[in-house]
Amino acid sequence: MPGPNHPLRIIPLGGVGEIGKNMYVFEYGDEIVVIDCGLMFPDEEMFGVDLVIPDITYLRERRGNVKAFLITHAHEDHVGALPYVLPEFPGVPVYASTLARGLLGNKIKEHKLHNNPLIAMEPGDELQIGPFGVLTFRIGHSIPDAMGIALRTPVGTVVHTGDFKFDHTPVDGKLSDFAILARLGEEGVVCLLSDSTRAENPGYTPSERTVGEAFREIMEPLEGRVIVATFASNIARLQQVLDAAATFERQVAIIGRSMEQNSRIATELGYLRFDPSRLVGKDRINDVPDDKLVIATTGAQGSRCPASPGWPTATTGSSRSSPGTPSSCRPARSPATRSTWRGRSTTCSRPVRTSTTTPSAVRASRVTRARKS
Repeated sequence: MPGPNHPLRIIPLGGVGEIGKNMYVFEYGDEIVVIDCGLMFPDEEMFGVDLVIPDITYLRERRGNVKAFLITHAHEDHVGALPYVLPEFPGVPVYASTLARGLLGNKIKEHKLHNNPLIAMEPGDELQIGPFGVLTFRIGHSIPDAMGIALRTPVGTVVHTGDFKFDHTPVDGKLSDFAILARLGEEGVVCLLSDSTRAENPGYTPSERTVGEAFREIMEPLEGRVIVATFASNIARLQQVLDAAATFERQVAIIGRSMEQNSRIATELGYLRFDPSRLVGKDRINDVPDDKLVIATTGAQGSRCPASPGWPTATTGSSRSSPGTPSSCRPARSPATRSTWRGRSTTCSRPVRTSTTTPSAVRASRVTRARKS
């Protein structure tokens, strides 16, 4: 892409052709900004692997040029790799929304990282980072404060949408900012990077509000416990669970360390609203009658799984998949990709290891937890 003095390089280190590991590098001259820094959860053939993070060799070799990390939203596939990447870039600021900063602050505290300032960047803000003019705009997604980012560079404007769905009746009532999108279109865009899963399918995805309605339809006739599994950062989905439970005077137990932490932070910041008396501790769930209990738990991303005979089944995923459409947590890998993982098992106590995971020999770091002997 030619420019007045330098080319603009756009380098995806993850998130292209896969769901997860989102990370984009934008380089002009000797200055770099990075949008998102996510992880991917391993598939069934990545034996002994807990998390997959992007290979940052390109950035590590240019660490002095990295000026900022810009975060579109707080889902793990967009922020989960930051605790493993930031130690390589001391002092480099992270720009994120209020909710994202709250959730990231917890991660940074857990990993004892204190060298990277978290700086406010809310939808609609404008700032200048070196040669990059940054304009953020609100987009609809299954987590509050999700935003796209327009980068005004010397060679033109690049628009990175972040994960989005055009939902005209969002759960939080905050619509995508079509005015800014229209203005950017009138000004001219040299490159659009669009991330909306299954956007290639014709038709429309129903509003997120239909999920809340489905929860109510499922809960109303049931006499036993209701268990809802979703990923821990899906704050909007958790709000819908709480609302549906309140309709039928059920109490809610939130189970899973990351979901418990995220719900606490989101509540403190005002992104979750509910009657505190409706919550029950996980150590007290046996004290609540089955027909008055909903369990919200993490550890699932909404993929359909075979149910035991006679069991009612309800699954929930992110807003990026159409309700009722069977979805996979991650795309199928090519035979060449699969063969690089088959038969490998990692039980190493070192926090980060790398391995070739694509036919083009791009490496992905493998993060493993120390295992007790």
